[in-house]
Amino acid sequence: MIEKYSFGSITIDGQTYHYDVEVRGGGKVLKWQRAASHIIDVADVTRAVEQNPSVIIIGTGESGVAQVTEAAQNLIKEKNIELIIDWTAAAIDQFNQRQKTTKNIIGLFHLTC
Repeated sequence: MIEKYSFGSITIDGQTYHYDVEVRGGGKVLKWQRAASHIIDVADVTRAVEQNPSVIIIGTGESGVAQVTEAAQNLIKEKNIELIIDWTAAAIDQFNQRQKTTKNIIGLFHLTC
């Protein structure tokens, strides 16, 4: 469970991270590196898509500055994966709620802007 989020910091199951993260249902946390800081493109979501989750939730930053390209959105939708895009705080709330009923879920969270 994601316990706390503030600009540049996220706490998951008691561990605090200071970088963007990919969180998988079941609690696995991976560093989420993107090619461009505020653009989320196909290459940035491919690892998550390859896991074939039922839902991908993308947090676009504290102020929602990061943008998910149409190509990245299309890749996710073409695989029949539900896609939720929101500012990171709201995306985390949705992730925590959905995780209660959906095991095969992935959250991609941009922690700054």
